Amino acid sequence: MALVAVSVVNVALTPIGSSLGASSSQTQWVVSGYALAFGVPLVAAGRIGDATGRRRVFITGIAFFTVGSLLSGLAPNAALLIAARVLQGLGAGFLNPQTTGIIQQNFSGQSRARAYGMFGTTVALAVIVGPVLGGFLLKIFGDSLGWRMMFLLNVPIGLLGIILALRWIPADRAQLATTKDTATTASATPVRKRLDLDPVGMVSLAVATFALLLPFVQRTFTPASWVILAAGIVLVLFFVWWENRYKRAGKPPMLDMDLLKEPAFRNGILIVTLYFLGNTSVWLVIPIYVQSHLHGSALLAALIGVPSALLSAFAAPWAGKRVLAAGRRMMLVGFSFSMLAIASTLVLITWVDNGTLPVWTLAFPLSLLGIGGGLTISPNQTLTLKSMPPEVSGVAGAVMSLGQRMGTAVGTALIPSIMFGLVEAGYHWNIGFIAAFSAIFLMLAAGLFFTVMDRRREVREDARA
Repeated sequence: MALVAVSVVNVALTPIGSSLGASSSQTQWVVSGYALAFGVPLVAAGRIGDATGRRRVFITGIAFFTVGSLLSGLAPNAALLIAARVLQGLGAGFLNPQTTGIIQQNFSGQSRARAYGMFGTTVALAVIVGPVLGGFLLKIFGDSLGWRMMFLLNVPIGLLGIILALRWIPADRAQLATTKDTATTASATPVRKRLDLDPVGMVSLAVATFALLLPFVQRTFTPASWVILAAGIVLVLFFVWWENRYKRAGKPPMLDMDLLKEPAFRNGILIVTLYFLGNTSVWLVIPIYVQSHLHGSALLAALIGVPSALLSAFAAPWAGKRVLAAGRRMMLVGFSFSMLAIASTLVLITWVDNGTLPVWTLAFPLSLLGIGGGLTISPNQTLTLKSMPPEVSGVAGAVMSLGQRMGTAVGTALIPSIMFGLVEAGYHWNIGFIAAFSAIFLMLAAGLFFTVMDRRREVREDARA
Protein backbone atom coordinates (compact mmCIF):
# COMPACT_ATOMS: atom_id res chain seq x y z
CA MET A 1 0.00 0.00 0.00
CA ALA A 2 2.73 2.43 0.97
CA LEU A 3 4.61 2.11 -2.31
CA VAL A 4 1.53 1.96 -4.54
CA ALA A 5 0.35 5.22 -2.97
CA VAL A 6 3.50 6.96 -4.22
CA SER A 7 2.53 6.58 -7.87
CA VAL A 8 -1.16 5.75 -8.04
CA VAL A 9 -2.29 9.39 -8.05
CA ASN A 10 0.07 10.42 -10.85
CA VAL A 11 -2.55 9.43 -13.44
CA ALA A 12 -5.36 11.08 -11.46
CA LEU A 13 -4.08 14.62 -10.89
CA THR A 14 -6.18 16.09 -13.70
CA PRO A 15 -9.43 14.41 -12.51
CA ILE A 16 -8.66 15.46 -8.92
CA GLY A 17 -8.13 19.04 -10.04
CA SER A 18 -11.40 19.07 -12.00
CA SER A 19 -13.41 17.34 -9.28
CA LEU A 20 -12.23 19.55 -6.40
CA GLY A 21 -11.57 22.75 -8.32
CA ALA A 22 -7.93 22.52 -7.26
CA SER A 23 -5.10 24.59 -8.71
CA SER A 24 -2.05 22.97 -10.30
CA SER A 25 -0.06 23.89 -7.17
CA GLN A 26 -2.58 22.12 -4.95
CA THR A 27 -2.62 18.98 -7.09
CA GLN A 28 1.18 18.92 -6.99
CA TRP A 29 1.00 18.98 -3.18
CA VAL A 30 -1.24 15.91 -3.29
CA VAL A 31 1.91 14.14 -4.53
CA SER A 32 4.52 16.19 -2.66
CA GLY A 33 2.74 16.10 0.71
CA TYR A 34 2.76 12.30 0.67
CA ALA A 35 6.38 12.05 -0.48
CA LEU A 36 7.60 14.43 2.23
CA ALA A 37 5.57 12.80 5.01
CA PHE A 38 6.82 9.38 3.88
CA GLY A 39 10.50 10.35 3.99
CA VAL A 40 10.71 12.60 7.05
CA PRO A 41 9.95 10.10 9.88
CA LEU A 42 11.73 7.04 8.43
CA VAL A 43 14.85 6.94 10.62
CA ALA A 44 13.03 8.10 13.75
CA ALA A 45 10.38 5.43 13.19
CA GLY A 46 13.09 2.80 12.80
CA ARG A 47 14.65 3.89 16.09
CA ILE A 48 11.28 3.89 17.89
CA GLY A 49 10.54 0.40 16.58
CA ASP A 50 13.93 -0.89 17.71
CA ALA A 51 13.47 0.63 21.16
CA THR A 52 9.82 -0.03 21.93
CA GLY A 53 8.72 -2.96 19.74
CA ARG A 54 8.36 -3.17 16.00
CA ARG A 55 4.95 -4.82 15.79
CA ARG A 56 3.18 -2.01 17.62
CA VAL A 57 4.86 0.67 15.46
CA PHE A 58 4.06 -1.35 12.32
CA ILE A 59 0.38 -1.56 13.31
CA THR A 60 0.33 2.12 14.26
CA GLY A 61 1.72 2.97 10.82
CA ILE A 62 -0.95 0.88 9.08
CA ALA A 63 -3.63 2.56 11.20
CA PHE A 64 -2.44 6.07 10.27
CA PHE A 65 -2.20 5.05 6.62
CA THR A 66 -5.69 3.53 6.61
CA VAL A 67 -7.32 6.54 8.28
CA GLY A 68 -5.45 8.82 5.86
CA SER A 69 -6.74 6.73 2.95
CA LEU A 70 -10.33 6.96 4.20
CA LEU A 71 -10.11 10.72 4.67
CA SER A 72 -8.46 11.10 1.24
CA GLY A 73 -11.28 9.20 -0.44
CA LEU A 74 -13.93 11.32 1.30
CA ALA A 75 -12.11 14.68 1.04
CA PRO A 76 -14.54 17.49 0.03
CA ASN A 77 -11.81 19.92 -1.01
CA ALA A 78 -8.14 20.07 -1.97
CA ALA A 79 -6.89 21.32 1.41
CA LEU A 80 -8.36 18.36 3.30
CA LEU A 81 -7.11 15.95 0.62
CA ILE A 82 -3.56 17.27 1.05
CA ALA A 83 -3.83 16.96 4.86
CA ALA A 84 -5.13 13.40 4.52
CA ARG A 85 -2.30 12.53 2.15
CA VAL A 86 0.19 13.83 4.72
CA LEU A 87 -1.37 11.51 7.33
CA GLN A 88 -1.14 8.67 4.81
CA GLY A 89 2.53 9.46 4.23
CA LEU A 90 3.29 9.53 7.96
CA GLY A 91 1.72 6.09 8.27
CA ALA A 92 3.88 4.82 5.42
CA GLY A 93 6.97 6.34 7.01
CA PHE A 94 6.26 4.59 10.31
CA LEU A 95 5.45 1.13 8.96
CA ASN A 96 8.12 0.94 6.24
CA PRO A 97 11.27 0.64 8.44
CA GLN A 98 9.64 -2.01 10.62
CA THR A 99 9.59 -4.50 7.74
CA THR A 100 13.38 -4.80 7.61
CA GLY A 101 13.61 -4.88 11.40
CA ILE A 102 11.02 -7.68 11.62
CA ILE A 103 12.81 -9.71 8.93
CA GLN A 104 16.22 -9.19 10.56
CA GLN A 105 14.89 -10.14 13.99
CA ASN A 106 12.93 -13.25 13.01
CA PHE A 107 14.98 -14.75 10.18
CA SER A 108 18.62 -15.58 9.69
CA GLY A 109 20.94 -16.97 7.04
CA GLN A 110 19.30 -18.39 3.94
CA SER A 111 15.76 -17.97 5.25
CA ARG A 112 16.43 -14.24 5.73
CA ALA A 113 17.71 -13.97 2.15
CA ARG A 114 14.54 -15.69 0.89
CA ALA A 115 12.40 -13.34 2.98
CA TYR A 116 14.12 -10.33 1.42
CA GLY A 117 13.56 -11.92 -1.98
CA MET A 118 9.83 -12.06 -1.31
CA PHE A 119 10.00 -8.49 -0.02
CA GLY A 120 11.71 -7.52 -3.30
CA THR A 121 8.84 -9.09 -5.23
CA THR A 122 6.40 -6.93 -3.30
CA VAL A 123 8.42 -3.79 -4.05
CA ALA A 124 8.67 -4.65 -7.76
CA LEU A 125 4.95 -5.22 -8.15
CA ALA A 126 4.05 -2.14 -6.11
CA VAL A 127 6.11 0.19 -8.30
CA ILE A 128 4.17 -0.80 -11.42
CA VAL A 129 0.76 -1.60 -9.93
CA GLY A 130 0.13 2.04 -8.98
CA PRO A 131 -0.24 3.60 -12.45
CA VAL A 132 -2.00 0.51 -13.87
CA LEU A 133 -4.45 0.36 -10.97
CA GLY A 134 -5.10 4.08 -11.27
CA GLY A 135 -5.78 3.80 -14.99
CA PHE A 136 -8.21 0.90 -14.52
CA LEU A 137 -10.12 2.60 -11.69
CA LEU A 138 -10.55 5.79 -13.71
CA LYS A 139 -11.79 3.75 -16.67
CA ILE A 140 -14.25 1.70 -14.57
CA PHE A 141 -15.62 4.36 -12.19
CA GLY A 142 -15.08 7.52 -14.22
CA ASP A 143 -13.03 10.58 -13.35
CA SER A 144 -15.05 11.92 -10.43
CA LEU A 145 -15.31 8.63 -8.50
CA GLY A 146 -12.28 6.75 -9.84
CA TRP A 147 -9.66 8.81 -8.00
CA ARG A 148 -11.58 8.41 -4.73
CA MET A 149 -11.61 4.64 -5.17
CA MET A 150 -7.80 4.71 -5.40
CA PHE A 151 -7.79 5.73 -1.73
CA LEU A 152 -10.87 3.90 -0.45
CA LEU A 153 -9.59 0.52 -1.65
CA ASN A 154 -6.82 0.82 0.96
CA VAL A 155 -9.31 0.80 3.84
CA PRO A 156 -10.28 -2.91 3.80
CA ILE A 157 -6.68 -3.84 2.92
CA GLY A 158 -5.40 -1.80 5.87
CA LEU A 159 -7.88 -3.37 8.29
CA LEU A 160 -6.90 -6.83 7.07
CA GLY A 161 -3.24 -5.86 7.45
CA ILE A 162 -3.78 -4.96 11.12
CA ILE A 163 -5.59 -8.25 11.81
CA LEU A 164 -2.86 -10.32 10.10
CA ALA A 165 -0.11 -8.36 11.85
CA LEU A 166 -1.66 -9.22 15.21
CA ARG A 167 -1.87 -12.89 14.21
CA TRP A 168 1.40 -13.40 12.33
CA ILE A 169 4.01 -10.93 13.57
CA PRO A 170 5.60 -12.03 16.86
CA ALA A 171 4.94 -9.69 19.76
CA ASP A 172 7.99 -7.75 20.84
CA ARG A 173 8.55 -5.32 23.67
CA ALA A 174 11.42 -3.29 25.01
CA GLN A 175 13.85 -5.70 26.62
CA LEU A 176 14.24 -5.85 30.38
CA ALA A 177 17.45 -4.68 31.95
CA THR A 178 18.81 -6.45 35.01
CA THR A 179 20.16 -4.43 37.93
CA LYS A 180 21.36 -5.52 41.36
CA ASP A 181 19.59 -4.43 44.48
CA THR A 182 22.64 -3.14 46.36
CA ALA A 183 20.63 -2.39 49.50
CA THR A 184 19.71 -5.99 50.14
CA THR A 185 21.12 -9.09 48.56
CA ALA A 186 22.89 -9.89 45.36
CA SER A 187 19.60 -10.89 43.82
CA ALA A 188 18.86 -9.32 40.49
CA THR A 189 15.75 -7.25 40.03
CA PRO A 190 14.44 -6.89 36.47
CA VAL A 191 13.48 -3.35 35.55
CA ARG A 192 12.75 -1.78 32.23
CA LYS A 193 15.54 0.09 30.54
CA ARG A 194 15.06 3.81 30.65
CA LEU A 195 13.71 4.78 27.25
CA ASP A 196 15.92 7.37 25.57
CA LEU A 197 14.91 8.20 22.01
CA ASP A 198 17.35 11.10 21.53
CA PRO A 199 14.70 13.77 20.81
CA VAL A 200 17.22 16.38 19.58
CA GLY A 201 18.63 13.90 17.08
CA MET A 202 15.14 12.89 15.94
CA VAL A 203 13.94 16.44 15.39
CA SER A 204 17.13 17.67 13.71
CA LEU A 205 17.22 14.76 11.26
CA ALA A 206 13.50 15.04 10.52
CA VAL A 207 13.81 18.76 9.75
CA ALA A 208 16.99 18.15 7.72
CA THR A 209 15.22 15.46 5.69
CA PHE A 210 12.29 17.80 5.06
CA ALA A 211 14.62 20.59 3.92
CA LEU A 212 16.58 18.28 1.60
CA LEU A 213 13.50 16.66 0.05
CA LEU A 214 11.27 19.72 -0.33
CA PRO A 215 12.92 21.37 -3.37
CA PHE A 216 13.05 18.06 -5.23
CA VAL A 217 9.53 16.80 -4.53
CA GLN A 218 8.17 20.21 -5.56
CA ARG A 219 10.32 19.99 -8.73
CA THR A 220 10.86 23.74 -8.73
CA PHE A 221 14.06 25.54 -7.84
CA THR A 222 13.83 29.17 -6.74
CA PRO A 223 16.31 31.20 -4.66
CA ALA A 224 14.30 30.14 -1.60
CA SER A 225 14.71 26.49 -2.60
CA TRP A 226 18.49 26.82 -2.60
CA VAL A 227 18.38 28.44 0.84
CA ILE A 228 16.23 25.58 2.16
CA LEU A 229 18.58 23.03 0.60
CA ALA A 230 21.62 24.71 2.19
CA ALA A 231 19.84 24.76 5.56
CA GLY A 232 19.20 21.04 5.20
CA ILE A 233 22.90 20.35 4.62
CA VAL A 234 23.81 22.44 7.70
CA LEU A 235 21.27 20.49 9.77
CA VAL A 236 22.76 17.18 8.59
CA LEU A 237 26.19 18.35 9.77
CA PHE A 238 24.67 19.38 13.11
CA PHE A 239 22.94 16.00 13.37
CA VAL A 240 26.23 14.13 12.84
CA TRP A 241 27.96 16.30 15.47
CA TRP A 242 25.11 15.84 17.94
CA GLU A 243 24.93 12.06 17.52
CA ASN A 244 28.67 11.71 18.16
CA ARG A 245 28.42 14.00 21.19
CA TYR A 246 25.41 12.07 22.50
CA LYS A 247 27.27 8.77 22.26
CA ARG A 248 30.38 10.19 23.98
CA ALA A 249 28.08 11.22 26.84
CA GLY A 250 27.18 7.55 27.29
CA LYS A 251 23.65 7.87 25.88
CA PRO A 252 22.11 5.86 23.00
CA PRO A 253 22.09 8.01 19.83
CA MET A 254 19.20 7.74 17.41
CA LEU A 255 21.69 6.77 14.68
CA ASP A 256 25.04 5.41 15.79
CA MET A 257 27.53 6.94 13.33
CA ASP A 258 29.75 3.90 13.78
CA LEU A 259 27.25 2.02 11.60
CA LEU A 260 28.41 4.12 8.67
CA LYS A 261 31.99 2.98 9.28
CA GLU A 262 30.93 -0.53 8.26
CA PRO A 263 31.96 -0.66 4.54
CA ALA A 264 29.18 -3.02 3.43
CA PHE A 265 26.51 -0.82 5.03
CA ARG A 266 27.95 2.46 3.74
CA ASN A 267 28.45 1.14 0.21
CA GLY A 268 25.01 -0.48 0.16
CA ILE A 269 23.31 2.82 0.97
CA LEU A 270 25.25 4.60 -1.77
CA ILE A 271 24.45 1.84 -4.30
CA VAL A 272 20.71 1.79 -3.60
CA THR A 273 20.52 5.61 -3.72
CA LEU A 274 22.17 5.69 -7.15
CA TYR A 275 20.00 2.83 -8.39
CA PHE A 276 16.76 4.54 -7.38
CA LEU A 277 18.03 7.91 -8.58
CA GLY A 278 18.21 6.48 -12.09
CA ASN A 279 15.82 3.57 -12.32
CA THR A 280 12.62 5.04 -10.86
CA SER A 281 12.82 7.97 -13.29
CA VAL A 282 12.23 5.54 -16.18
CA TRP A 283 8.61 5.07 -15.12
CA LEU A 284 8.03 8.81 -15.13
CA VAL A 285 9.82 9.61 -18.40
CA ILE A 286 8.07 6.83 -20.35
CA PRO A 287 4.47 7.90 -19.49
CA ILE A 288 5.29 11.55 -20.21
CA TYR A 289 6.79 10.64 -23.60
CA VAL A 290 3.99 8.23 -24.56
CA GLN A 291 1.15 10.54 -23.51
CA SER A 292 2.51 13.99 -24.34
CA HIS A 293 4.41 13.17 -27.55
CA LEU A 294 2.92 9.95 -28.95
CA HIS A 295 -0.61 10.77 -27.66
CA GLY A 296 -1.12 7.33 -26.11
CA SER A 297 -3.45 6.73 -23.17
CA ALA A 298 -2.40 6.69 -19.52
CA LEU A 299 -3.34 3.01 -19.35
CA LEU A 300 -1.16 2.15 -22.36
CA ALA A 301 1.76 4.02 -20.80
CA ALA A 302 1.30 2.10 -17.55
CA LEU A 303 0.93 -1.29 -19.26
CA ILE A 304 4.35 -0.89 -20.89
CA GLY A 305 5.87 -1.44 -17.46
CA VAL A 306 3.91 -4.59 -16.58
CA PRO A 307 6.36 -7.13 -18.13
CA SER A 308 9.18 -5.49 -16.19
CA ALA A 309 7.25 -5.82 -12.92
CA LEU A 310 6.37 -9.46 -13.55
CA LEU A 311 9.97 -10.40 -14.39
CA SER A 312 11.18 -8.59 -11.29
CA ALA A 313 8.60 -10.47 -9.21
CA PHE A 314 10.12 -13.76 -10.40
CA ALA A 315 13.75 -12.62 -10.31
CA ALA A 316 13.68 -11.31 -6.72
CA PRO A 317 12.83 -14.60 -4.94
CA TRP A 318 15.15 -16.49 -7.30
CA ALA A 319 17.93 -14.11 -6.28
CA GLY A 320 17.01 -14.45 -2.60
CA LYS A 321 17.80 -18.17 -2.68
CA ARG A 322 21.26 -17.59 -4.20
CA VAL A 323 22.47 -14.20 -3.01
CA LEU A 324 24.48 -15.40 0.00
CA ALA A 325 26.54 -17.68 -2.24
CA ALA A 326 26.88 -15.18 -5.09
CA GLY A 327 27.45 -12.02 -3.04
CA ARG A 328 27.84 -8.75 -4.92
CA ARG A 329 28.46 -10.66 -8.16
CA MET A 330 24.70 -11.04 -8.45
CA MET A 331 24.27 -7.28 -8.29
CA LEU A 332 26.90 -6.80 -11.00
CA VAL A 333 24.68 -8.90 -13.25
CA GLY A 334 21.62 -6.93 -12.13
CA PHE A 335 23.15 -3.56 -12.95
CA SER A 336 24.30 -4.95 -16.32
CA PHE A 337 20.73 -6.00 -17.20
CA SER A 338 19.41 -2.57 -16.20
CA MET A 339 22.00 -0.74 -18.28
CA LEU A 340 21.29 -3.04 -21.25
CA ALA A 341 17.60 -2.18 -20.93
CA ILE A 342 18.31 1.55 -21.07
CA ALA A 343 20.74 1.21 -24.00
CA SER A 344 18.27 -0.97 -25.96
CA THR A 345 15.46 1.52 -25.40
CA LEU A 346 17.70 4.31 -26.71
CA VAL A 347 18.26 2.27 -29.88
CA LEU A 348 14.53 1.57 -30.42
CA ILE A 349 13.09 4.97 -29.61
CA THR A 350 13.68 6.53 -33.05
CA TRP A 351 11.85 3.64 -34.77
CA VAL A 352 8.97 3.98 -32.32
CA ASP A 353 8.82 7.71 -32.90
CA ASN A 354 8.67 7.44 -36.71
CA GLY A 355 6.03 4.70 -36.60
CA THR A 356 8.23 1.84 -37.81
CA LEU A 357 7.54 0.04 -34.52
CA PRO A 358 4.39 0.29 -32.35
CA VAL A 359 4.79 1.99 -28.99
CA TRP A 360 4.18 -1.22 -27.02
CA THR A 361 7.46 -2.68 -28.34
CA LEU A 362 9.18 -0.49 -25.73
CA ALA A 363 7.99 -3.09 -23.22
CA PHE A 364 10.54 -5.61 -24.55
CA PRO A 365 13.79 -3.79 -23.75
CA LEU A 366 12.30 -2.25 -20.60
CA SER A 367 11.39 -5.72 -19.33
CA LEU A 368 15.11 -6.24 -18.74
CA LEU A 369 14.83 -3.60 -16.01
CA GLY A 370 12.67 -6.07 -14.11
CA ILE A 371 15.39 -8.71 -14.17
CA GLY A 372 17.95 -6.07 -13.20
CA GLY A 373 15.83 -4.84 -10.31
CA GLY A 374 15.17 -8.35 -9.04
CA LEU A 375 18.90 -9.05 -8.99
CA THR A 376 19.76 -5.70 -7.38
CA ILE A 377 17.24 -4.37 -4.85
CA SER A 378 16.60 -7.27 -2.46
CA PRO A 379 20.15 -8.74 -2.83
CA ASN A 380 21.56 -5.34 -1.90
CA GLN A 381 19.30 -5.23 1.14
CA THR A 382 20.36 -8.70 2.22
CA LEU A 383 24.09 -8.07 1.77
CA THR A 384 24.02 -4.58 3.25
CA LEU A 385 22.14 -5.53 6.41
CA LYS A 386 23.90 -8.88 6.86
CA SER A 387 26.47 -7.35 9.21
CA MET A 388 23.93 -5.32 11.21
CA PRO A 389 22.91 -6.66 14.66
CA PRO A 390 19.14 -7.26 15.04
CA GLU A 391 18.77 -4.64 17.79
CA VAL A 392 19.58 -1.80 15.33
CA SER A 393 18.07 -3.40 12.23
CA GLY A 394 15.06 -1.08 12.20
CA VAL A 395 17.10 2.10 12.12
CA ALA A 396 19.61 0.53 9.68
CA GLY A 397 16.79 -0.46 7.34
CA ALA A 398 15.30 3.02 7.74
CA VAL A 399 18.55 4.63 6.58
CA MET A 400 18.44 2.43 3.49
CA SER A 401 14.79 3.38 2.90
CA LEU A 402 15.74 7.04 3.28
CA GLY A 403 18.40 6.52 0.61
CA GLN A 404 15.70 5.13 -1.68
CA ARG A 405 13.38 8.06 -0.96
CA MET A 406 16.17 10.60 -1.55
CA GLY A 407 17.25 8.89 -4.76
CA THR A 408 13.66 8.74 -6.00
CA ALA A 409 12.97 12.38 -5.13
CA VAL A 410 16.12 13.73 -6.76
CA GLY A 411 15.87 11.47 -9.82
CA THR A 412 12.20 12.10 -10.57
CA ALA A 413 12.77 15.85 -10.22
CA LEU A 414 15.95 16.22 -12.26
CA ILE A 415 15.78 13.61 -15.03
CA PRO A 416 12.33 14.51 -16.46
CA SER A 417 13.38 18.17 -16.26
CA ILE A 418 16.22 17.35 -18.66
CA MET A 419 13.67 16.15 -21.21
CA PHE A 420 11.26 19.04 -20.60
CA GLY A 421 14.08 21.60 -20.71
CA LEU A 422 15.27 20.46 -24.14
CA VAL A 423 11.73 20.23 -25.55
CA GLU A 424 10.89 23.71 -24.30
CA ALA A 425 14.14 24.96 -25.82
CA GLY A 426 12.86 23.84 -29.24
CA TYR A 427 14.56 20.47 -29.59
CA HIS A 428 12.69 17.39 -30.79
CA TRP A 429 11.09 15.14 -28.17
CA ASN A 430 13.50 12.37 -29.12
CA ILE A 431 16.48 14.55 -28.24
CA GLY A 432 14.98 15.19 -24.81
CA PHE A 433 14.17 11.51 -24.34
CA ILE A 434 17.67 10.40 -25.34
CA ALA A 435 19.25 12.97 -23.00
CA ALA A 436 17.06 11.86 -20.07
CA PHE A 437 17.74 8.16 -20.64
CA SER A 438 21.45 8.86 -21.05
CA ALA A 439 21.41 10.50 -17.61
CA ILE A 440 19.70 7.39 -16.22
CA PHE A 441 22.39 5.23 -17.84
CA LEU A 442 25.10 7.32 -16.15
CA MET A 443 23.43 6.93 -12.74
CA LEU A 444 23.28 3.16 -13.19
CA ALA A 445 26.89 3.13 -14.36
CA ALA A 446 27.87 4.95 -11.16
CA GLY A 447 25.96 2.35 -9.13
CA LEU A 448 27.77 -0.41 -11.02
CA PHE A 449 31.12 1.23 -10.26
CA PHE A 450 30.51 1.24 -6.50
CA THR A 451 29.19 -2.32 -6.69
CA VAL A 452 32.50 -3.34 -8.29
CA MET A 453 34.36 -1.56 -5.49
CA ASP A 454 32.33 -3.35 -2.84
CA ARG A 455 32.81 -6.67 -4.60
CA ARG A 456 36.57 -6.16 -4.26
CA ARG A 457 36.09 -5.57 -0.52
CA GLU A 458 34.01 -8.73 -0.37
CA VAL A 459 36.76 -10.74 -2.08
CA ARG A 460 39.40 -9.39 0.35
CA GLU A 461 37.27 -10.29 3.36
CA ASP A 462 36.60 -13.78 2.02
CA ALA A 463 40.33 -14.27 1.50
CA ARG A 464 41.08 -13.24 5.10
CA ALA A 465 38.39 -15.60 6.36
